[in-house]
Amino acid sequence: MKQNQKLPSLPDLYADPESAAKKNDLLTLLNQPPKPEWIKQNKFANNTNYIPIDKVEYLLTAIYQSWRFEIKSAQIMANSIVVIGRLHILDPITSQWDWQDGIGASPIQTAKGSAATDFTQVNTSAVQMAAPAAESYALKDAAEKLGRIFGKDINRKDTIDIAPVLQNKAEQFRMKLNKLNNNTSDNG
Repeated sequence: MKQNQKLPSLPDLYADPESAAKKNDLLTLLNQPPKPEWIKQNKFANNTNYIPIDKVEYLLTAIYQSWRFEIKSAQIMANSIVVIGRLHILDPITSQWDWQDGIGASPIQTAKGSAATDFTQVNTSAVQMAAPAAESYALKDAAEKLGRIFGKDINRKDTIDIAPVLQNKAEQFRMKLNKLNNNTSDNG
């Protein structure tokens, strides 16, 4: 690109400004911070913050209405159960299915004082507890990629607040749409 050439604006890149504005509205919603009272601390992981799975599932239903989680694989790795899954969401704007992958792991508990890899000391219900926990972590990992409302950036120190940028872009799209509508009505 030549140095004196003007960069296109985002509205110039989209053939359908109305859909682009709606998509920006959705992205603005997805990049709002989660409710502070929903954020919990995991005392077993250096007090890192997290959003419980019931809140994540509630948000998925409230925002997307139709969603499902597919387990792609589950395996034992070291002393943990690892689940790789795919979160399928129905885009409310395009009515097309989209997806995000996630990974989660949960340790298999062994008897107190025994090595984590001593499988002769595995607690009776260890796998029964670890497998669903790993699935929940995988679902939450996939959902976090959708936006901050699901916990994206919750433990990051340096982040950029994208919501004001998205709101400005949505307004630009609306202005272009209004201009197009006014031009069409003037010509018709």
